[in-house]
Amino acid sequence: MKLLNTLRGRLFALLGLLGAVTALAVGGATYVSVRDEADQLFDYQLRQTALSLRDQGRVASDEAAALADPSFDYVVQIWSLQGLELYSSRPQGMTEPLPARAVLGFSNLHLGGQDWRVFSAATPLRVVQVAQPLSVRQRLAAIAALRSVVPVGVALPLVAAAIWWLIGVSLAPLSRVVRAAQDGSVEAMDALPTDGLPGEIAPLVDAFNGLLERLSAAFKTQRSFVADAAHELRTPLTALKLQLGLLRDSAPGEEQDAAIARLRGGIDRAVHLVEQLLALARAEPGGIPAQTAVDLAEIARYAVADVQLMADKAGVSLTLDAPEPVNLIGEPQALRSAIRNLIDNAVKYGARTVKVAVLRDLDEGTRLLRVDDDGPGIPPEQRERVFDRFQRGEGGSPGVQGSGLGLAIVKAAARQMRANVTLDTSPLGGLRAQLVWQSVRRRLTE
Repeated sequence: MKLLNTLRGRLFALLGLLGAVTALAVGGATYVSVRDEADQLFDYQLRQTALSLRDQGRVASDEAAALADPSFDYVVQIWSLQGLELYSSRPQGMTEPLPARAVLGFSNLHLGGQDWRVFSAATPLRVVQVAQPLSVRQRLAAIAALRSVVPVGVALPLVAAAIWWLIGVSLAPLSRVVRAAQDGSVEAMDALPTDGLPGEIAPLVDAFNGLLERLSAAFKTQRSFVADAAHELRTPLTALKLQLGLLRDSAPGEEQDAAIARLRGGIDRAVHLVEQLLALARAEPGGIPAQTAVDLAEIARYAVADVQLMADKAGVSLTLDAPEPVNLIGEPQALRSAIRNLIDNAVKYGARTVKVAVLRDLDEGTRLLRVDDDGPGIPPEQRERVFDRFQRGEGGSPGVQGSGLGLAIVKAAARQMRANVTLDTSPLGGLRAQLVWQSVRRRLTE
């Protein structure tokens, strides 16, 4: 049963069954064909013997001796037209002669307890009859037929062994793939070998290799994320510990109030960092799939509302231009977090005016969210690098503290929702950040 659970065993069983059925069919057909041919040959011999004796005037003594040989299977009888027996070779055990009134040509008779095959030929002076027991004919025909079938029976196990070997050779590339998968360590993400694989198996291994590649990239990203997060969390936690010590040692009054304010600020920064880390983790590969129909304009209004209070405190003019619904497929929380981070960066890094716009291209079906500010912006040579995690731009207001995760969250969320994020110079003089969702038709043409 274990053998049938393997591909090699199943193929061998099916091919073996097919071969056995084919061998039986061929053997049976050969047996019947050879037996019929032997029967026709015996009939031919009967006829030739009778015709040779018909043409002779008498039976020669040497021929009579040969016909009287007990090992000779044929019975020869010659009758006159008046019914007198002129000659008879009657083998041992034959109790009565062939009937004088013969049917010319071939006929079957039941005589002396057995069946006979008879051929009769007539001349103007006599009738010649040659007969042979059907049992002898059938035995000789069966022997001849079996001899023709024996090679098929001998070849069958040899063919089975050849099939087993050929299946093993055909499945050898698959065995190499299995060994490569088994020999790999727990953390190994090397591609499996595809050389020599059958066309039916190669796509499966290629798909599995693609999965390994994606898993390797995801594991690498997660390891880097954990290492960076641990490094970034160490600093605010250490600061909180120091601030707690200062609060314990400070005297009641203004000094203690200042220490409490510093501790509260440190806690707020730590909470913000943890929230940013969670948002980035949700937006990374393997996060929540973007399968929800959302209104980009509505999500933008929520994001602007989230930052509005901070903008008012900083004296920043924050406006939104979203006159009509703009529908797309995305993840609401990830999209809201991405827009909020774009606005938050503009507000924190020295902008006095921030304009948010939601646009839709009716012809191409492109959806776009744009955030313009009049702040210091980001130099062109740094715009690609600021999307890395924990990477802070060099521009901005002095003393601004951030986690360096805002644009990394935006990029991860854009990738999750099949959008593009770009940075450019704004007409207001600062930075222009855009999230662009291209139509399916346009993506196919590019």
